[in-house]
Amino acid sequence: MIDQKESFGQCKIHYIETDSPAGQDVVLLHGMKFQAATWKELGTLATLDDAGKHAIALDLPGFGGSPDCDVNPDQVLVDFITQKKLEKPVVIGPSMGGRLTIEFCLDHPELVGGLVLVGAVGVQENKARLARINVPTLIVWGGEDAISPIENGKTLHELIKGSAYHVINGAPHPCYLEQPDEWHRVLLSFLENI
Repeated sequence: MIDQKESFGQCKIHYIETDSPAGQDVVLLHGMKFQAATWKELGTLATLDDAGKHAIALDLPGFGGSPDCDVNPDQVLVDFITQKKLEKPVVIGPSMGGRLTIEFCLDHPELVGGLVLVGAVGVQENKARLARINVPTLIVWGGEDAISPIENGKTLHELIKGSAYHVINGAPHPCYLEQPDEWHRVLLSFLENI
């Protein structure tokens, strides 16, 4: 795995990248209390690498190894995807990263090949636009999510045409941390079918 920091636009961004450059591009964002390294520790990056995916987990400005940067995270993601020459990546966004993923896909549909939304926040704020999302979408929710209610997951599923919806029973908000085996199984199944 490649673990490095470089400039994208005006921001220095730390990221961890798998060794399969030719595979399907997957970009992993993170929640408020987590960072790129979370995906490495959880085994998600290794799982994607083993499946031949080209996965990159990045630290948003002010998180993990990325210093604060006075640029909108949306623009940071545009610069990152463009400079890395990623081909319509599937963007994975849990919680706070889910909100960014939803809004990024709505504002830059030409840069996104698919979405994985895990306990995303910002659902109600973007409700009026959700039906415009037109890429393969996987929605994963913890059955006991107390941060972003399960109704938000149902709303996403109802409004995003053709989306897949999976509840990890008994899991809290960061459901992927609680049941990584189920998370990896559902994620790989989705990626293999788009």
